[in-house]
Amino acid sequence: MNSLHGKTIWLIGASHGLGRETARQLDALGARVILSARSAEALEQLADELTQARPAAVDVTDPQSVASAARLAGPVDAVIYNAGAYEPLRTQNWDTDAALRMIDVNFNGALRVLGQVVPGFVKSGRGEITLIGSLAGYRGLPAAIGYGASKAALISLAETMRHDLKGTGVTVRIINPGFIKTRLTEKNSFAMPQLMTPEQAAAHVVRALQSRRFRTDFPRPFSWAIKAFALLPDWLAYRGRQTGG
Repeated sequence: MNSLHGKTIWLIGASHGLGRETARQLDALGARVILSARSAEALEQLADELTQARPAAVDVTDPQSVASAARLAGPVDAVIYNAGAYEPLRTQNWDTDAALRMIDVNFNGALRVLGQVVPGFVKSGRGEITLIGSLAGYRGLPAAIGYGASKAALISLAETMRHDLKGTGVTVRIINPGFIKTRLTEKNSFAMPQLMTPEQAAAHVVRALQSRRFRTDFPRPFSWAIKAFALLPDWLAYRGRQTGG
């Protein structure tokens, strides 16, 4: 059953990679998609490819830009927060500015966007909120200063909203992908298990949007391995690594 046909969906982080392919698949299912990202040119090009899409450029680090984009979007049935920033960053190579940039886009940006839509959803007793997190948010991982913390915060935010909004008619989802072949993961110099194409990952996202499931983690079995690692006691998880008091 196609539950997306005719819905107006505000997709933030639509210009490249997972967001771009998600927009294409939503459009193919008859959704009206509001395309948001920083690159107005990329959004215009994507909107031209689609049948029911329109652009609303936004800088999620700028509250005024977010408010302006929300006005352009108008009333929506659903919001998907997919904006993301990533730099592989080890503690030994500490870069405060880089870490803060990731947190500002990945987490603080979500708060700014949600501030524009959640009050209206609650008042009307309907609406759907989908946050795109990451399997990297389940436990601290190497070279993930800034990124891992921001995704862990996003997962916690979704869990809190699910508690608070139970019974209100507002649906909350958290979707945690693994590695996706994009311009961001091209920065990685390590092996990436079960690396997905944006098309494959978008198909998972779109299926999740058509369900009432709160949490979607993929791909399997990599997601199972990550979640199992998150359950390990510290003495085992950090065996052979630096330890502290």
